[in-house]
Amino acid sequence: MATTRLMPLHIGKGRTVSTAIADVIDYVENPQKTDNGKLITGYACNTRTADAEFLLSKRQYFQQTGRRRGDDVIAYHLRQAFKPGEVTPELANEIERELAMKLTKGNNAFVVCTHIDKHHIHNHIIINSVNLDCTRKFRNFWNSSFAIRRIND
Repeated sequence: MATTRLMPLHIGKGRTVSTAIADVIDYVENPQKTDNGKLITGYACNTRTADAEFLLSKRQYFQQTGRRRGDDVIAYHLRQAFKPGEVTPELANEIERELAMKLTKGNNAFVVCTHIDKHHIHNHIIINSVNLDCTRKFRNFWNSSFAIRRIND
């Protein structure tokens, strides 16, 4: 049974929204960890330009709603780890994609990357905090870790 963890991503000191998103997506899409990019899938975005697409949706969100906070969540990083030998990399990627679809209800773009560089297979998913029509944001609700665990199991 896989373990999960959902982490909100913030800009951080000395960085812009653009560099913060690009840094995390570059890390999870590392070709050395994802079998030269074969274990990367996306939903409602192109995996090669996801950072620019996420940034554009944030700009559209601000233009449409006028809402902006200094400590705003720019994306969510969901990590899912399996026991060694529990799943194949391809199955792990499909499981994570299904988990992300159920969690976001198909309302947010995301990128799923399966890493095979450790003794255990693990997934990283970056979920855009802004929904597809740029009018709302995904919210990490209280005790969401329990809901994610229930969906995952």
